[in-house]
Amino acid sequence: MRARGFAATATITLAVGIGLSTAVFTVADALWIRRLPIRDQDRLIALWGETPNGQFANYPLDLQGAREFGRRAASLEQTAFFAYEGAVPAAIRDGDRVYRLRRALVSGNFFDVLGAGPELGRMLRAEDDVAGAAPVVVISHRAWQEAFGGDPRVVGRSVVMFATGRAYTIVGVMPRGLEYPEGAELWAPVVASSTGTADSTHLGHPSLDLMGRLRAGASAVQAREELTRFFRTETTTRQLGLRGVAHSLPDLVLGDAKPALAVVAAAAAVLLLVTCVNVANLLLVRALGRAEELVVRSALGASGGRIMGDLLVENTVLSVVGGLLGVAFAFAAVKAFVALAPRSVPRLDEIGVNGAALLGAIGITAVATILCGLAPAVLSSRVDAQGVLRSGGRHGAGRGIRALTEALVVGQIALAVVVLSAAGLMTKSLVALQRIDLSFEPSRLYVAELALRGDRSSDARTQLAAVDAVLRRVRSLPGVTAASPVLTPPFSGTGAGIAGRLSAPDQTAEQIAGNPMLNMEIVAPDYFTTLGIPVVRGRAFTADDREGAPNAIVVSQSTARHYWPASDPVGQRLTMADRAFTVVGVVPDTRYRALRIAAPSVYFPIRQSFFPVVPTTLLIRSRTAPAALLPELRRAVGEADAGVTVASTSSFAALLDEPRAQPRLNALLLGIFAAAVVSLAAIGLFAVIATMLRRRTRELGIRMALGATPGSVGRMMLLRGAGLAVAGAAIGIGAALALNRFLASLLFHVSPTDPAMLVSVVTLMLVVAALASLIPARASMGIDPAIALRSEA
Repeated sequence: MRARGFAATATITLAVGIGLSTAVFTVADALWIRRLPIRDQDRLIALWGETPNGQFANYPLDLQGAREFGRRAASLEQTAFFAYEGAVPAAIRDGDRVYRLRRALVSGNFFDVLGAGPELGRMLRAEDDVAGAAPVVVISHRAWQEAFGGDPRVVGRSVVMFATGRAYTIVGVMPRGLEYPEGAELWAPVVASSTGTADSTHLGHPSLDLMGRLRAGASAVQAREELTRFFRTETTTRQLGLRGVAHSLPDLVLGDAKPALAVVAAAAAVLLLVTCVNVANLLLVRALGRAEELVVRSALGASGGRIMGDLLVENTVLSVVGGLLGVAFAFAAVKAFVALAPRSVPRLDEIGVNGAALLGAIGITAVATILCGLAPAVLSSRVDAQGVLRSGGRHGAGRGIRALTEALVVGQIALAVVVLSAAGLMTKSLVALQRIDLSFEPSRLYVAELALRGDRSSDARTQLAAVDAVLRRVRSLPGVTAASPVLTPPFSGTGAGIAGRLSAPDQTAEQIAGNPMLNMEIVAPDYFTTLGIPVVRGRAFTADDREGAPNAIVVSQSTARHYWPASDPVGQRLTMADRAFTVVGVVPDTRYRALRIAAPSVYFPIRQSFFPVVPTTLLIRSRTAPAALLPELRRAVGEADAGVTVASTSSFAALLDEPRAQPRLNALLLGIFAAAVVSLAAIGLFAVIATMLRRRTRELGIRMALGATPGSVGRMMLLRGAGLAVAGAAIGIGAALALNRFLASLLFHVSPTDPAMLVSVVTLMLVVAALASLIPARASMGIDPAIALRSEA
């Protein structure tokens, strides 16, 4: 109560450090520490193939190969499989509603291998996954809550796959936290859901990845090597030189969030360390001012243990109050995190301050109490009474404590530089991601995903006729300037859509194997106009590029450079699947499928496409505001064809925001931690310089009495603070250069050792240090020598 400013600074510092650390512990507990609702999760691995050159990063097996490997694998006691494309959006009709759920096709024993039990009803069984079995599905906890309102009577309810018109019975709800393959909201048996014949080797979805449960004593390395040997014995895969890939299931569930979480957790640990150092520093500084008080108490009979105990009680009160405020702060921080986090963050609905998090906060508070209070209490209780009284408090023990406080400030500044540099790199990466050239114009662009009723999706011609009818009606809407169908929705990822390799005439087998995998897009003539993609050479598609006309393609610039580095690509020919294509135009490489990668692409005209699929996602450019356009769009689609409905709509800007959401969150979180650490370092430096001023008042008075100017005294104090800041910054830069390389996977077009960023960080830290030293320095300039000498005479 006598030192309210000190107490408030210490408790608020602890509250911020403990609160943010507890919030990060809460998130880490939900995502990283808490076990998945499955049995022995560490024994579960997912397997697939890859080529040595990385062009096939996820090479699947067919059904026969998946089953055969399962029989041969000695390292696996059980195997299941799932469609290699993972969970993909599928239109579902539930009564009068049509919406999309992310559907994953899996083997009937998938959940049995996982060791997962249902929350409601039952899980899929092996007998559900045979040709002719009754169509059944299970849904995720999130889908149950969001799509079905948490209705406990959902088991037994019938939903219709809009594309096939086939009714499925919901037989179970899986527990919260189980959404694998990533984002899965509905699981259906792969064989029973296929459009193939009773011969299970001819399915509509033959491309499968494996899920395996390791035998006791076996390792993922053994399973990977067994899969590599299996690929070398199979005729269809032997020439590709495939090797096996094995990933633990927990790592796959955490996915892209894992490196970001690790960085934020490290920043939280640094913040907690700086918090404890800062409060310990404040206590040491306060101990300097209480030296004579403690000497008097000791002279009156108080033992060293009694003095240390009293000081620890005071420090415990500060820590407990700071801890309570920190828990309140943690609740607010976690709530804010859940609100700001992108939907792609796994297990987001499980994040909340719970008993484990509160125990973590108690543990952090206890550690803070010990770290913050023990060293100052021990040092303060061991003062030399006679030396302190003779020197008026300027005894060597005081000098020892001052040296320790200055060392702690240097350490805080070094840690602040490390966190600040990481935050700066993340922010610069985000800015680069925000400013990136997409090679098309995303403004006033909207996306509508169509769902075709079963009788409209029976064959490609029927689908194309339905889409044409919809396009004619949509193009007639007021404000619509262009519309085009696309096969792959924007930013679906590098693994989405169709990819393949084309060959040029006269290429050898070795040269063909070195050709790049190309994104293959099936587009209408007005596709490039709708997206605003410029044609840099040749022409775009026209209505004449139809069946019966010469096969035409448009290629991207990197594709053209690979095949014809020194000649004009227009008029050149490429082949695929015994079909020859003539290049009629060249366009830039776009960032349509993945924001971070401008992949080489090839475009096929929709009227000449030999792929058994038709684009059913509409890109619409319109001057009309979304609130007015989207209702009109739904009405127009229904009027064009009653068998087609709009399953989902979005502005292109909203879709573009999704791949930026995680980097934005990373930059925001690190920015908050950096601001907190820098502020604490500034407080620590201010406390040290202010204490130095208080302890050296008499000395400074003598200097000024002997002719020193106020300016020289102020500069001396500033230089002392600058020296501490420079020492801390130098150490921090060395640590940042060593540690920032772990950020490489999270950065975009930014080097982890970006010199401009490091210079900016050091400059900012020195400016903050100068400001923290300025107030005590200005105070030193106003010292009256006569008063200073009389006060310590």
